[in-house]
Amino acid sequence: MSKKDLVDAVAKECEITKEKAGVAVDTIINHIQHVMKKGEEVRIPGFGTFKVSKRAARTARNPQTGAEIKLKAAKVPKFQASKTLKDLLN
Repeated sequence: MSKKDLVDAVAKECEITKEKAGVAVDTIINHIQHVMKKGEEVRIPGFGTFKVSKRAARTARNPQTGAEIKLKAAKVPKFQASKTLKDLLN
């Protein structure tokens, strides 16, 4: 499902215009990004948790040349599905 498909589904389900649904979807995404940028979690009961995880610095290889390269430590986004969502899928 693409973002456009999601906007269309929200518009239909909520009986609002696609423009208003687009604003709603964008607002939710922007708020999740803003909260995660501060290093905080976003918990949505019955769906899951968006959080920031720290990846340690490490050595990797360039697959074309085989040369070692050093990768800096980084913050990466992580999503952990809730038990309810996992049960729904199985």
